[in-house]
Amino acid sequence: MRVKLCVLLAVATTLGLAAPAATAQAPVILKVAIVQQIDSLNPFLAVFQSSTEINKLMYDYLTAYSADDQAVVEGLARRWEASPDKLTWTFTVPDGKKWSDGEPITAHDVAFTYNLMLTDEAARTANGSFVANFESVTAPDDRTVVIRTKAPQVTMLALDVPIVPRHVWEQVGSVKDYANDRMPVVGSGPFVLTEHVPGQFIKLRANEGYWRGAPKYDELHFVYFQNSDAAVQALAKGEIDLVNRMAPAQFDSLEGKAGVTRNQAQGRRFTELLINPGARTRTGEPIGDGHPALRDVRVRRAIAQAIDLDALVDRVNHGYAEKGAGLVPPVFAKWHWRPEPGQERPFDPDAANAALDAAGHPRGADGTRFSLRLTGRAGRAYDEQAAEHLKRSMSDIGIALDVRLVSDNQLNEATTAATYDLAFSGWATSVDPDFILGLHTCAQRPGADGKGGTTDAYFCDETYDRLYAQQLSEFDEGRRRDLVRQMQARFYDQVPAVVLAYDNALEAYRSDHFARFTTQPAHGGVIMAQNGVWGYYQAEPAEVTAARPRGWGGFAAAGAAMAAVLVAIVAYALRRRATAGERE
Repeated sequence: MRVKLCVLLAVATTLGLAAPAATAQAPVILKVAIVQQIDSLNPFLAVFQSSTEINKLMYDYLTAYSADDQAVVEGLARRWEASPDKLTWTFTVPDGKKWSDGEPITAHDVAFTYNLMLTDEAARTANGSFVANFESVTAPDDRTVVIRTKAPQVTMLALDVPIVPRHVWEQVGSVKDYANDRMPVVGSGPFVLTEHVPGQFIKLRANEGYWRGAPKYDELHFVYFQNSDAAVQALAKGEIDLVNRMAPAQFDSLEGKAGVTRNQAQGRRFTELLINPGARTRTGEPIGDGHPALRDVRVRRAIAQAIDLDALVDRVNHGYAEKGAGLVPPVFAKWHWRPEPGQERPFDPDAANAALDAAGHPRGADGTRFSLRLTGRAGRAYDEQAAEHLKRSMSDIGIALDVRLVSDNQLNEATTAATYDLAFSGWATSVDPDFILGLHTCAQRPGADGKGGTTDAYFCDETYDRLYAQQLSEFDEGRRRDLVRQMQARFYDQVPAVVLAYDNALEAYRSDHFARFTTQPAHGGVIMAQNGVWGYYQAEPAEVTAARPRGWGGFAAAGAAMAAVLVAIVAYALRRRATAGERE
């Protein structure tokens, strides 16, 4: 029997099939297209969707949202409870969770993160609204975090703040100047950042010690492309595995493509047109160079009334979107707001022209009232096509548009410094509406130095702020829903921006490379840009689905079949040998 086994193993070795350990095991890599630049890898400063996506992969929040239905589930904290007056919240961080460098994750890391935000204005740049109501944060022991708030805060289980390792960040001198690029970056999430070459790629490896268990593949790479056309072409060629935020024509071009699976979902993003209302800092000093006519709400309303949102969705989104209205997309139905019949601002160029006449802006000899700059992002199909649509719409009411399409960073600089008249923008919203609503409070405007705020609409309204404070402390969901909808109605009426459309998520992946991606929510949900990282974390390589080991480069079909036959023969022989041994 021993001779037969040796012969079989020799044959297998000759065919190159016997021992995968003797061959190079190429890592299994998920390659994802990225077309937006990274504004920062520092989780306290990152605002771009691309940047927050990377940071979510590296750092967990205190709580998380389930993949199935986005309900609150365990994050770094496993348990939580509130005092009867809802002013004190106690979270328990269980023993056993570790940072990627092996150090234990404790309650002190959580307290350090929040206290850094409370004491350092720069650390509040991206997510400051979550802690604005905090009175104190303490960690009486390694497992317990105690947060006391100034007033009841309904969002305590929706604190979308990346928790950072104290033993790393307490060595950071200046948060606003820290790039967070010392590789590998220590984190708690399912992936560890190992390399970033701006404009080329971002590389992460699986965190083998992740407390939920390691991902099913080895590395996650984000590959930069100048535009979505190039990204879609790379997907079609099999050079990358996953792409999202496609233009409708690109999405349609992949229908029936061998090895490609498409995913269309009701997204959590909206696209907006910012209208500079006369930007000011938190202390009231004017900043930027917005056109003075836009300070008049009558002018802003006229601009909004001259935009045919139905035509925009039809011609630019090709139906892959819903007409915009409030700040919360319809995917979050209980918080979504749309004007009642009769209250909606109808598309009416004649009424818009009359309003501009009444506001003191007559047409000149050439038919133009005044000119405005429209700033958008170069290389993004939506901005290019929507800009042409808006040029025609504004021309009908005597406003000439000077379209300026620039890079991501230049667009961000223009909106941050308020050096725009009109600008395309957009946000991804969270499960709880507080973050997107909080962006438009007076407190989210920049400081005296023009820095530190997260708004790009520069809205400051006493009525809106009062409603915001009320909804933040309202634990009755029905009453809070009414307050949230009143806020959106006020924003709609004052028009610091026009919500143009709620975009469908248009995604596609190489199903011959990766057999399955988890969507959020489970039915009809998205793969990328989730409220969490389930799409990346639970991705299943095709060879894993076919019961092949992770990291095994795979065999040619014929070789794999031969290997299976040989393994079966060897296994049978081993069973025969074992049975004989027992009889002896």
